[in-house]
Amino acid sequence: MSATVSQSWSWLGKLLFPSLPQVEIVHFKASGPVVRVEARLTTLGAACPSCGAWSERVHGSYLRYPSDLPSCGRPVVVSLRVRRFICGQASCPRRTFVEQAQGLTRRNGQVTERQRASVACLGLALAGRAGARIAALLGIRASRSTLLRRVMDLPDPAVGAPVAVGVDDFALRRGHVYGTVITDAATHRVLDMLPDRDAATLVPWLAGHPQIEILCRDRASAYADAATTAAPQARQVADRYHLWANLVSAVEKTVVDHRRCLHSLPTIAPEPDPQWETPPHDDSAGEPATGPTEPAGKMAERRRLHHALVHDLLDQGLSERAVARHLSWSRNTVRRYARAARWQDMMKGRPQPRASILDPYKPYLERRWAETGGKITGLALLAEIRERGYRGGHTVLSVWKQGQQGPDPPAPPPAPPTVRAAVGWLTRHPAGLTLDEELQRKTLLAHCPELETTADLVRSFAEMLTSLEGNRLPEWITQARTSGLRGISTFATGLNSDYDAVGAGLTTQWNSGHVEGAVNRIKMLKRQMFGRAGFDLLRKRVLLAE
Repeated sequence: MSATVSQSWSWLGKLLFPSLPQVEIVHFKASGPVVRVEARLTTLGAACPSCGAWSERVHGSYLRYPSDLPSCGRPVVVSLRVRRFICGQASCPRRTFVEQAQGLTRRNGQVTERQRASVACLGLALAGRAGARIAALLGIRASRSTLLRRVMDLPDPAVGAPVAVGVDDFALRRGHVYGTVITDAATHRVLDMLPDRDAATLVPWLAGHPQIEILCRDRASAYADAATTAAPQARQVADRYHLWANLVSAVEKTVVDHRRCLHSLPTIAPEPDPQWETPPHDDSAGEPATGPTEPAGKMAERRRLHHALVHDLLDQGLSERAVARHLSWSRNTVRRYARAARWQDMMKGRPQPRASILDPYKPYLERRWAETGGKITGLALLAEIRERGYRGGHTVLSVWKQGQQGPDPPAPPPAPPTVRAAVGWLTRHPAGLTLDEELQRKTLLAHCPELETTADLVRSFAEMLTSLEGNRLPEWITQARTSGLRGISTFATGLNSDYDAVGAGLTTQWNSGHVEGAVNRIKMLKRQMFGRAGFDLLRKRVLLAE
């Protein structure tokens, strides 16, 4: 019977402590709210933690009660029998020492190592309060302070020997305090975080990694100076995103300098079609001449603009499928516009007015309206026609009365476009512009030659940026500096002063996009902690929670 029990305990030990063969289960008790596991160590001796000498001389033993991970929601306590050994080295200051179960306990620890690791993982994923709530649901007793201590006790991961790195700043307190994040450009892993964005802080880190060959950075002078000082062997690469952001700022300055063009921008009006103009009126004939009249209204204007846009794209060599993809329209819609020789062919016949319950009473209403000069009220008219058999409501009569009062006053002229809108027209991809925005852009460029030059420079820089044609950079800088545009010229001068890094950014595949992703993740973790965490805890979570 005892052999069977011993085998059961052995099987239970392999189940509970699969990676700890030196731990033997003596007894297992699951009655009550707590699960108690009695265990002991099977090793013959232990090594002294001070001198490392092996000892098998037992001085005594006692019980330790480390808390383990819960089982089925019930807390588990391990009753571990540990022995105290006598150190045989005369020179060792420690006379006795207690054996430790490697992987299960540590000195002065009140929980098992796997519970400590689980609490640390909760802290990395959820931080303090949220992690404590989840731990309570799992049956682990741990306060928010305990979770944060477990996170801070974890060692930093090894940096290794990265060959290409990316450097960028992030906000600890936006507008006041900033830090620096360093990532591996090959694996996109965060290597380290620094508490500020000064060159003096980055220089020691770069000097400690002389194997770095590529350094991706933004246009900030602090990172450029640090890379030149501590990593002269590394090739600096300016980030393409920051290059484009700097160009957008330069375009904004240029638009501000020529904002008078925005206020004097002509209003876009539909172009008349001679075939649909009204023939001249001949007074001598006694009757007005009849002929086709040009369709008017918002629908006619939209048909005209859409027809012109589709045929313009088709004339550029695009297929109907490409035009549909460019405009996000269906192919059938594009095909109808393409097959229509004139935009008027897209207009359907004017719908015939539907019969109204008010039609029999309109002659009387018109006579009464003329007799009173339009001064009669709608309620009075309603009472009069109801005496003559009208059974309708007041709404139909109100619509008729509104039509008798004449057309609505003309709408005020549209407000001139803002500087921000004009910058968007000049810097956004043409495929991202709506039909109205594209028409306004064409009108603006035709009205202002300086902004047309700006648009040409932006387009050529975008082609150079997306196609990685850095060999065109000297020619572009020359054109920009001689364009006479203050913002663009200043931007070109800045490119010339950082020519090597800008040329590498427009030639090589290296980029700082992964650094921007790390910055977004840092923002997410910082907001998750509601701003109550310092730099050290934020650094631990970023480095270890990947």
